Amino acid sequence: MQYWYGQLGEQVSRTIYQRLPAFKWRNFRLFFGGQLLSMSGTFMTQQLTIPWLIYDLTKSAWLLGLAGFLQFLPTLLLIPFSGVLADRWSRRDLLMLVQVLGIGVSATLTALTFLDTIGFGSLLILSILNGMLKGLDMPIRHTIVTETVDDRTDWGNAIALNSVMLSSSLVLGPAIGGILIATLGVKYCFLYDTLSYIAAIVTLKAMQMPPKSPPVTTENDTWLKLREGFQYVNTMQPIRIILLMLALHGLVGISYIAVLPIFAAEILHGHATTMAALGMAGPIGSLCACFYLSMRRGILGLERLIRVAQAAIGVSLISFALSRQLWLSLLTLVMVGGFGILQITSTNTIIQTLVPDDKRGRVMSFYALAMVGMMPFGNLLAGSLAQVMGAPNALIVCGSVCILGSIWYSFRVSQISCWIKREIDSPIVSG
Repeated sequence: MQYWYGQLGEQVSRTIYQRLPAFKWRNFRLFFGGQLLSMSGTFMTQQLTIPWLIYDLTKSAWLLGLAGFLQFLPTLLLIPFSGVLADRWSRRDLLMLVQVLGIGVSATLTALTFLDTIGFGSLLILSILNGMLKGLDMPIRHTIVTETVDDRTDWGNAIALNSVMLSSSLVLGPAIGGILIATLGVKYCFLYDTLSYIAAIVTLKAMQMPPKSPPVTTENDTWLKLREGFQYVNTMQPIRIILLMLALHGLVGISYIAVLPIFAAEILHGHATTMAALGMAGPIGSLCACFYLSMRRGILGLERLIRVAQAAIGVSLISFALSRQLWLSLLTLVMVGGFGILQITSTNTIIQTLVPDDKRGRVMSFYALAMVGMMPFGNLLAGSLAQVMGAPNALIVCGSVCILGSIWYSFRVSQISCWIKREIDSPIVSG
């Protein structure tokens, strides 16, 4: 019997490694498991608990949008510097440092809510601190993925599975958060987030990665590295185009998140459970899209997928804005999340596969800047438009801009396809 179980386990492992080759690598398995738990707590706090608590305290769409803007503003400022650090220092050690700092912020939120002394001002300050940590975290988190996989041919699968992990966390976090809010209260959401950081620290510590020698730097080296990364992105027109599309998605394609509490409470006449359901719908779509991408091989064709995804996001946002039924709203948000992750991950895979390793951290900082750095402006835009013309009309405007962006990109996609084919055939990439 023991022999039979051993044979079955070997066969299952062989099948998994054949379909999902990134899981062959121990470091990737540790990273995937630890970050799944840690990010579920992070997304529970950022996507559900803090927005719901802010709207519950203020009942103001504009303050909700302002809080989202201020939360992500430090992200916008710190991401480029994080990209320089990711190219110069140990990415694992940097990520561990961010996790340790994150425990401090989350523990403070936990203490304030358990003591029932939380207010809008303290929420805002701690949200800004979270934004600072996210600015340091994002480029490092994306670039370390390829370090956990020793075979370059498995990079695409690792990047797709990293998106699976993030999307699963987006589903798991709000789902648990909705249950905790409905049964025990928001304070236990913050407690869960605090404890979830421990899993990330333990698994990062267990990863066996070669040491990275600290570089010899000069006083102006950081600014020179920033300028070098900017010049590279600026001269590579295909990268610039897909990053502009990603920035548009960050500005208007994800802006619906800022006004979800309004739809949950006023448009659909629900409560915290409704908010949790709406918050989970997008990640469920993302998860489905990630499974598709994890089975896909090669990067050719991903540039055309970006065009389709951008247009579909716009149509889905408009449909969500017009919906007054919960089931239809959930369905449209599943579409938004699914097509959103297709665009985000396709951009990520193209960049990480084709950009030289010595510039990857800085280019990925521009990737993170385009995606998350535009979110504060998207949150402020959505909140301001919702205050002036109502939340449904605000999302109709955002969806229309997404469709116009897809039309603009359509005239440039052939140029990007030619660049990808040329880079794939070059000896540097193929080697």
